[in-house]
Amino acid sequence: MASTTNAVVIFCIVLVFLQVSCAVSRHPTEGKFELRQNVPAVMTVNGFQEGEGGGGPASCDGQYHSDDEFVVSLSSEWYAGGARCGRGIRILDTSNIGIDAKVVDECAGCDNEVGASSHIWNNFHLDTSLGQVDIRWSDLDS
Repeated sequence: MASTTNAVVIFCIVLVFLQVSCAVSRHPTEGKFELRQNVPAVMTVNGFQEGEGGGGPASCDGQYHSDDEFVVSLSSEWYAGGARCGRGIRILDTSNIGIDAKVVDECAGCDNEVGASSHIWNNFHLDTSLGQVDIRWSDLDS
């Protein structure tokens, strides 16, 4: 009986360790990246809610997000292996109007792209049917 109990305890410890390891690998916020300022990019419409566009949950936290939030995905280069997860960026339109948003996902296979929620598009007074617009973005210091 003692060996069975020990095996269960060891199994539980290993399971907890694996869960913590997965959580740590999903949230690599300690990673290094170069702060960017006024980076030219294309902003596209991205759906972050479950069932939109066939995508899965956000890669930063494994969660779906409401399209009523100020959230974005970044091209892999800017996503920096998850180092920007949870960090803020400022998006500037061609009129230099800025909106702050939180990085929650990676746009794998995208180049120079910021995938923005429809909430961001609406706050810029843009029609999402445009599909993409030119913007600039910058990292927020905190």
